[in-house]
Amino acid sequence: MTRPQGTIAPILTPFENDGGIARDLWIAHAKWVLDQGAHFLSPFGTTGEALSLSLRERIEALEWLVDAGISPGRLMPGTGVTALPETVELSAHAARLGCAGVMVLPSFFYTAVGDNGQARYYSELIERVASPALRVILYHIPQNSGVPVSPALTARLNEAFPDTVVAYKDSAGDWNNTAAVIAAARNVSVFPSSEAQLTKGLAGGAAGCISATVNLNARAIRALYDATLAGQDTAEADAAIKAFRKIIQDAGLILAMKAVLAVKSGDSRWLNLRAPHENATLESGRALVAALGPLADHIGRN
Repeated sequence: MTRPQGTIAPILTPFENDGGIARDLWIAHAKWVLDQGAHFLSPFGTTGEALSLSLRERIEALEWLVDAGISPGRLMPGTGVTALPETVELSAHAARLGCAGVMVLPSFFYTAVGDNGQARYYSELIERVASPALRVILYHIPQNSGVPVSPALTARLNEAFPDTVVAYKDSAGDWNNTAAVIAAARNVSVFPSSEAQLTKGLAGGAAGCISATVNLNARAIRALYDATLAGQDTAEADAAIKAFRKIIQDAGLILAMKAVLAVKSGDSRWLNLRAPHENATLESGRALVAALGPLADHIGRN
């Protein structure tokens, strides 16, 4: 089967002042990121404050995107939560919609279960969803989850479910782990931690990037991806996207991106985050826009 490749945005979730998901902003932002060149969107990742959203909100908001005309074949929603029945519910819903894949965290909190426990979790998920349409992206972010998805576990799951376990998102920032997964699971698309590792990753057998800052910089990241595959000189473009990423990352990814969008769009709803996060501020957004300079000129243009 064809493995997923490209530049993927774990899209931000905008909120109304009363805390509900801002449907109009959600749809408009999703369409803008795709129009900017992202290959896929991944709603309900870490960047999307997924673990602050209810199951019902996730199901409804995913349907909003499809109802708005976004092809489910370009959506890879996050579906991993601690309770297996809920992960099954979210994953089955995405498969029924025809989504390109689901990004699944390991079962966290019970951190001592090891690879055998996580293999059971993922295996039961796949068996219970029981859909040939299901495609699973394993989500490794141990600094948040407290639980790794090891290279050995990745290879084991791909061998057991070769048409289902097809990709791996490495958010740990450790290239050694990324390279180990690429070596251990040759039939799995591996996505390094961010576009800062895009050129290195593509040269080393990775499939692209799933990165928070694709929310703001999709066009430049897509151009770098295309140029790298074409064998062009990418030194200047690579330096520019790394500079963009560093400014946003140093300010706190979610807060920073929402602050920038609030300033550039003029819509203050972008300042809203859900607890336990604090809200973003216009002051920080103005400072970030100034720091980005011409690199931010495209943001807010629909």
